[in-house]
Amino acid sequence: MTAFRLAHVPGAFEWRNHPLAWQVGPDHSLTITAGRDTDWFIDPAGHDAKDSAPSALFVPPDRHFLWSAHVRVAFASAFDAGVLPVYVRDDLWAKLCFELSPQRQPMIVSVVTRGTSDDCNSAPIEGPAVYLRIARQAHAFAFHYSHDGEWWHLVRYFSLGPVETVRMGVSAQSPTGQHCTVIFSEIRYLQGTLQDMRSGA
Repeated sequence: MTAFRLAHVPGAFEWRNHPLAWQVGPDHSLTITAGRDTDWFIDPAGHDAKDSAPSALFVPPDRHFLWSAHVRVAFASAFDAGVLPVYVRDDLWAKLCFELSPQRQPMIVSVVTRGTSDDCNSAPIEGPAVYLRIARQAHAFAFHYSHDGEWWHLVRYFSLGPVETVRMGVSAQSPTGQHCTVIFSEIRYLQGTLQDMRSGA
C-alpha cells in the first residue's frame, strides 16, 4: 500500500522514499523505521546531497493551518531524527527535527532549503520525546517545539516564497546509523493560524 489515511488529517498520505517498516497504531499514531544512510540534506558547501529519508506527505486543503505531533525517537546514532517537513519541490523544502547531536544530546534542529540547505541547531532537550509544530500563514511558516503540547517555543520564522501548494507530513532519518524508529502520536491538523507566532500559544 502506497497511500493511507490517519484520523483527523484532511488528506491521504503518500510515501516519498519508503521506510524500512511502518505501522498505524490503534490510537492513530504512526511509527516509521528509517533504514541506514537515510537523510534529507543539500550540503551548502556543495559536497553532497542526500534525499533518502522516508517521508509520509499529504496536501493540506488550507493556506492557513497548524500541523503538530508528539515525536518520540529511539535515538542510537548521531543525526537520528524524527521530523515534520514542508515540501514544495526537490530544491525547495524545510524540516523541523528532533535530532541526536554528535555530542549525544537530543536537540531541536531546523533546516530551510532553497537550492542548498541552511542548517541550525537550537534548543537541547532532555529525554526521547517532544512536541513539534509547524504553523503556516500564507507564504510564511513558523517552527515551534513544546514540552507539554500547550506552551510553544519559536524555533524559526521564514518563507519559502510565493508558493501555493505545499505537502506536509512526518519523516524519519538515520544518516550514520543502521536504522531509527520514530513514533508520531497526537497528530493534529487545525485550520487557521496564529496571530502572533512568538506568543507561546
